[in-house]
Amino acid sequence: MELLGIVIIIIGFALKLDTIAVVVSAGIATGLVAHMNIVEILNTLGEAFVANRVTCLFMITIPVIGLSERYGLKAKAVMLIKKASSLSAGKLLSGYTLLREVTIGMGVTLGGHPQFVRPLVSPMAEGAAVAKYGEKVEEKDIEKIKAYSAASDNIGNFFAQNVFMANAGVLLIASTLEGIGMQVDTMQIAKVAVPVAVIAFVLWMTQNMLLDKKLKQKYASKENTEVRGEQ
Repeated sequence: MELLGIVIIIIGFALKLDTIAVVVSAGIATGLVAHMNIVEILNTLGEAFVANRVTCLFMITIPVIGLSERYGLKAKAVMLIKKASSLSAGKLLSGYTLLREVTIGMGVTLGGHPQFVRPLVSPMAEGAAVAKYGEKVEEKDIEKIKAYSAASDNIGNFFAQNVFMANAGVLLIASTLEGIGMQVDTMQIAKVAVPVAVIAFVLWMTQNMLLDKKLKQKYASKENTEVRGEQ
C-alpha cells in the first residue's frame, strides 16, 4: 500500500491525464496511506511547492515569448536569415551547437528551448531553408528542421556541460567517486569531457550536413521537374 502513489502516477501518465492533478492525487493518496490527516498532507504539499518554486520560473518565459512573437521577433529573425543566401539550415544549426557548447563549457547558459530555440533558433533555421528553396518547402521538412533545432540545443548542452568544472554534473561525479574511495579532481573530469564535446559536435555537424544534402537533392529535383513540365 505504501507504493500506491507511484501506481497512481504510472496509471495517470499512461492514460495521459492532467499532470498536476495526477501528482497531487498521488501525494494525497500516499499521505492517507501513511495515516496523515488532510491538514498534514496539505502542509507537506505546500512546503514542497515553496521549497521547489524556482522550478516553475520557466513559466514566466511563456508570455514573454508570446509577446515577442506577436510583435514580430520571429518575422524579423526570418528576414535577417533570408539576407544571408549562402547560409543553410544545417550550417546555422551547427553554428548554434558550437556556440552552445562554448558557452555552457564556460558555465553560461543561453536559456534553452523556451527562451532561445523556440523564438529564435528554430525560426532562423526555417528561414534559411525557405531562403534557399522558396516557399515550396514542405511542412514535414519544416517540422524536421524544428526537431533538429531542438536537438542542436540538447546536444550542445548535454555533451559540453561537464567541461565546466563547477558544473553540478561534475561535482556529482567527483562526490560519487570519492564515496567509493577514488579521489578525483574536478579538473580531471572536465579535461576528459573536452574530447567528448568535440566528438559530439563533429558527429552532429555531419548530421546537419546530411540534412542540407537531402533538402538540396529533394528540392533541386523538384525544381528540375517543374522546369521540364513548363517546357
